[in-house]
Amino acid sequence: MPFPLRMSPAVRRRVLFFFLVLLLAVSVRVLTFNFVRAHLNDPAWFQYGSYRVFDKRASDILDGTGRLFWIDDPTRTDLIQYPPAYPWLVAAIYRGTGQRSVYAVQRVQAVLDLMLSMILVTGLAVTGYGWPTGMAASVLVALSPLLAIVGVSPSADAPTTWFVIGGLWLLLIAAKRSSFWWALSAGIVLGGACWLRVNPLYLCLFWAAPLFFFGRANRRTRFLMAAAVVIGTGLMISPIVIRNYLVFPDFTPTGGTIGANLWEGLGEDELGRSYGFAVGDDIMDEHERVRMGIAPDAPFEAMWPDGIKRERERTREALAFIKQHPVWYMGVVLRRMWGMLKIAGAPLPYYGTSGINVTSRKCLSPDWQGGVLGASVNVLGMLQSVMRYVLLPLAAIGCWFAARRNWLITSLLFVTIFYYLVPGSLAHTEIRYVLTIHWLLPIFAGLAVITSLQFVRDRRSPHPQPVGHAA
Repeated sequence: MPFPLRMSPAVRRRVLFFFLVLLLAVSVRVLTFNFVRAHLNDPAWFQYGSYRVFDKRASDILDGTGRLFWIDDPTRTDLIQYPPAYPWLVAAIYRGTGQRSVYAVQRVQAVLDLMLSMILVTGLAVTGYGWPTGMAASVLVALSPLLAIVGVSPSADAPTTWFVIGGLWLLLIAAKRSSFWWALSAGIVLGGACWLRVNPLYLCLFWAAPLFFFGRANRRTRFLMAAAVVIGTGLMISPIVIRNYLVFPDFTPTGGTIGANLWEGLGEDELGRSYGFAVGDDIMDEHERVRMGIAPDAPFEAMWPDGIKRERERTREALAFIKQHPVWYMGVVLRRMWGMLKIAGAPLPYYGTSGINVTSRKCLSPDWQGGVLGASVNVLGMLQSVMRYVLLPLAAIGCWFAARRNWLITSLLFVTIFYYLVPGSLAHTEIRYVLTIHWLLPIFAGLAVITSLQFVRDRRSPHPQPVGHAA
């Protein structure tokens, strides 16, 4: 007869705590899901135009009219606008659910993101700073309006972040164990993120630097670990690089729309708009259509025809303008960086939504808006509002505590935030593109809360307990 599973009191408290946090997260996500579901045809809340691209490619794969990976026609530069993995995910959901619908994709992604966001952020926090920090961070993740709205939206943003944070978790383990193989695994998982979105492509170089300079092993081991991260990412993305090199007459490592984002970003300010730059693919396309003499009724898209060549022309035009106005552009970038962090109050224009505070009117049908349920939803929205305002100050304080606690681990989180916030803001960006930052800020904020509570408890207790080892 098997022995019954016994848990220590500390483990039981943690299990109960995370069960309650999961209920909180489910409540926020379900309510946000209802809101987004009602607005999937509203471009102010969901970029349905981009989703149509993924939907068509997924349907073509299932119908046998589209290739899974290879590109037969070298004129189809539009096929490298996005990496290939997200259409695969959409096709898999279509096949698995039997429904070729954006609503099916929303349902599946919402469930996956709920579980993965809680597991990955908590695991990352526990690995870096201990169980108490992980527990505090999980509450902030559960309440986050931004993580909720991106998590229940059918787009590549949340799945990309799953891989980035998963790779970062492996990287922390590699740093603590001075392990080549864990570092290689981290690079491979990060490369997997690049199959969904190109944004994390160069993050491996930023990860490699702290491993080499701040690692605890000897110089040779530190070098091998840093190299492993880069090699792992390079191996993972090499099929895309090789395909693009063989298919297209102009070499392009990843495709994407970096030039378009750089060009459109100049239209965020009045000076740029006065010179013809503007935010929006449709405006940019019309500008290029006129310049190239394309007939108004001829098919014309951001990456077709001659998408690679046009991308390079956009980049050259944008860089030439930036070179003429460097101080002005520095101000644009700084404002853009603030827009990536601003989750409280009215969002800055051009950078997308940071989510909604759930309310009964937004998220419930009229029959359910009153009574205890409606009041409870409104209270939950108030908690979200408070969280919006306190998160960034707490995270700033937590960064200082984290640096003092474990510099190697903290430097890996810092360079990840730096990568998305600084280089990532040099071109036009949106807050959903830097979702990784907002998966990490709750960890620092949670550490600030735990450290502050421990400080108060230590002042009252003659026997202080080390932070990070409390139940």
